[in-house]
Amino acid sequence: MQQRFTAPEKYNLWPQAHLHTQWVGTGLAGDENFDQFFASQVPFVQKPEVTQALNRDALVALIDKLGPVVVMVHSQSGAYGLLASDQRPQLVKALIVVEGAAPTVHDIELVGAPEWFRDGPAARSWGVSAIPITYSPPARDASELAFEQQAKADAPDLAKCWLQKAPARRLPNLQKMPISIVSGEASFYAAYGHCLVKYLEQAGVHPTFFNLGAMGIHGNGHMMMLEKNSDQIADVMEKWVRKSIAE
Repeated sequence: MQQRFTAPEKYNLWPQAHLHTQWVGTGLAGDENFDQFFASQVPFVQKPEVTQALNRDALVALIDKLGPVVVMVHSQSGAYGLLASDQRPQLVKALIVVEGAAPTVHDIELVGAPEWFRDGPAARSWGVSAIPITYSPPARDASELAFEQQAKADAPDLAKCWLQKAPARRLPNLQKMPISIVSGEASFYAAYGHCLVKYLEQAGVHPTFFNLGAMGIHGNGHMMMLEKNSDQIADVMEKWVRKSIAE
């Protein structure tokens, strides 16, 4: 919890970690804010092929009951939002992915300086998910998809992205709705959140990328909704949703 969420600046496992300033309190065990947050946590989700299918189906059922809707997902639920929106593009009027569904294809291990990044397992065999999502031309099995890693990262403090080999298949259902991707300045997602944007762009989707640091919203980690400037971030999202729905 301390390394990833509340006090990453004390560990510096990724290049942007030292920029973290927005957590309330020390971010360490024994601080009342940390202890309350820690009490809310649950184990990391395993077996993504199972959990993604279950959560996709549950979210689709909820969309069918409530739709039309705006869907917002965060972190491990990022893939659920993409998968459910792919299933119900006519009912999802906008999708906000807050630091979720990245990195694409392979996990990335954060190992600190000077190496910073190391490729992990191919946990998203369908590019953005561990289970099927609609491509055009269709892919019957993940083995039909071909991926390659960037030869060079887009910047020294960024991980090299995994993308489709050309010609890239499209994600036609995700093209039917406005999508925004949100990334905090100091989060581990700051190192590879752009990879999801690049992957979607390559697949014919044109998401809005809210790179908060570049927008002048500084110091946020992965749990930005709990941090001191969360109202400022919520305002950015709300304005985008209102504009997207109006259009």
